Amino acid sequence: MTISLMPRSFVGRLGSASLASLLLLGGVTGCGSQKQASDSGSGSTPAATTTAGGSNLNVNLKEQFFPLQSYRVGPYAAGGTGFFGGFIDYLNLINIRDGGVNGVKLTWDEGETQYEVEKGVEVYERLKDRPNIAAWNPLSVGIAYAMIDKITKRRTPLITINHGRTDSTDGRVFPYVFPLLLNPYSETSGIINYLGTREGGQDKLKGKSIVVLYHGSPYGKETIPIYELLAKQYGFKVQQIEVPHPGNEQQAQWLTIKRINPDYVVLRGWGVMNPVALRTAQKVGFKADRIIGNVWSNSEEDVRPAGEAAKGYIAITTQASGKQYPVLQEIIKTVYDKGKGNLADKNRIGSVYHNLGIVNGILNVEAVRIAQEKFGKRPLSGDEVRWGFEHLQLDPARVEKLGAKDLFHSINVTWKNHEGDGRVTFQQWDGNKWNVISKWISPDWALLRPIIEASAKKYAQENNIKLRTEADVDKIVK
Repeated sequence: MTISLMPRSFVGRLGSASLASLLLLGGVTGCGSQKQASDSGSGSTPAATTTAGGSNLNVNLKEQFFPLQSYRVGPYAAGGTGFFGGFIDYLNLINIRDGGVNGVKLTWDEGETQYEVEKGVEVYERLKDRPNIAAWNPLSVGIAYAMIDKITKRRTPLITINHGRTDSTDGRVFPYVFPLLLNPYSETSGIINYLGTREGGQDKLKGKSIVVLYHGSPYGKETIPIYELLAKQYGFKVQQIEVPHPGNEQQAQWLTIKRINPDYVVLRGWGVMNPVALRTAQKVGFKADRIIGNVWSNSEEDVRPAGEAAKGYIAITTQASGKQYPVLQEIIKTVYDKGKGNLADKNRIGSVYHNLGIVNGILNVEAVRIAQEKFGKRPLSGDEVRWGFEHLQLDPARVEKLGAKDLFHSINVTWKNHEGDGRVTFQQWDGNKWNVISKWISPDWALLRPIIEASAKKYAQENNIKLRTEADVDKIVK
C-alpha cells in the first residue's frame, strides 16, 4: 500500500475561507511588555509578552529570542492560552531562578493570531528579523506548513511538538523542522498498540471494529491512510467519519456510529468538537470508556464542558497533568508566588495544555543549553540551535534532574530522527481529574520509519533537495 502524506502545496491551493478552517495560528497585535496575560479564552486580547530581562525597543544582545505566534481568542483559545502560558512560565522560571541559560536571558514577543493562517504569516514576517532567534513554536499544522520553506532558507528551527508534517521526522530532508515527542503517525500507532494491550494482544484486534471521528481539516485528515494500513495489518475494520469545522453539530455522525456499533471510537478532534462529541455520544448511548481521544482531544477543556458525559473517557498523552512535579512546584514558588505567572486562572496550573507548554519550554531551553556547550555560552544563531535540537537527548535521569520525572518520559532526537522515541501514555477522566492508566507505550517504528522515509524522499525529489548526511550536521551557518 502506498501512503502519501500531506502535499507541500496544500496551503497554496486553499482559499482564505478554507485557510480559516485549518488548525492554524495567525494574527498580529502590537508588541508590548507585560507580566501576566489573560488565559480565560473569553475574547479579551492581551498585549504581547516579553520577559522582564529585556525591552522590546532596546534589544540586549545578551538575549536569546523566541517569537511566539500565539492564539488567546477564538474557538481554540483554551489550547493557546494553556500552551503558551506554560511555555512562558518555564522561560520565566529559567530567567528568575537561573539568570537565563548560562547568563543569556530568554526573551520573547507574542502576536495574537486569532487562529488565522494569513495573520500567522504576518507575525512571522514581522518578527523574522529580530536578532538571536532560537526557534519558532507555532503549535499549528497549517502555519507550520506555510513556514517550512521560509525557516529553511533562514536556517531557523521550527518546533511542531505533537503535531505537524509527519515526514518532517526525517532530518535528512527537513533539517530545521522538529515534530518533537510525537507525530501524527506515531500517535496513531500508539493508539492502536494501546487498544491491542487492552484487548489482550495485538492479535486480538482481528475482527474488531473501530470508527475514527476526525476534524474536517488537513490536521484531521492526515492520519486517514495510516489507519487504513494498520487495519489491514491487524485485521480490524475501520470507518473514518469527518466532522466539519468547528464541530459544534455532530448528531448525524453519532447516529451513524450508533448504527455501526463499533468496539471503539477514536476521537481526532480539536476545540469545541471534543466536548460536543462526548455529549452527543451520551445522547445516542455510546459509552465514554469506548472513546479514545487523540493528543488534541486530551485536555481538561475538552472534558469539563461535557459534564457527566465525559466520565470514563480515555485519551492519549505525551505528558501527564497535575502540579505535583518538582518543576511545577518551582514555577508556582518562583514565578506565580511573585506575581509573574502567565495564567490568569491559577486553577489551570498543571492542566494538560499548561504542562505541554512547560515540557515544550524544557525542550527548547535544553536544546539551547546543549548548543551552548559546543558553540559557547552566548546568544546563538538559528543554525547553532538546530544543532542543539539534533543532539537533544534527555534520558530519564536528566528528566528527573530537570524536575520533570513522570511529567514526561524522555526524548532522543538525532540528525535523522527529529521526533524522538514517540512514547505515549493513556489517561482516563474520572469526572474531576485525569488518571494515568497505562505504562509508556512506543509506536511501531519498524512499520512507520520506511513510510516516513519514502514520503520524505519523494518531497526531496520534487523540490530538488539533496539528502543530508551525518557530515552535514556540523556545518554551521551563523
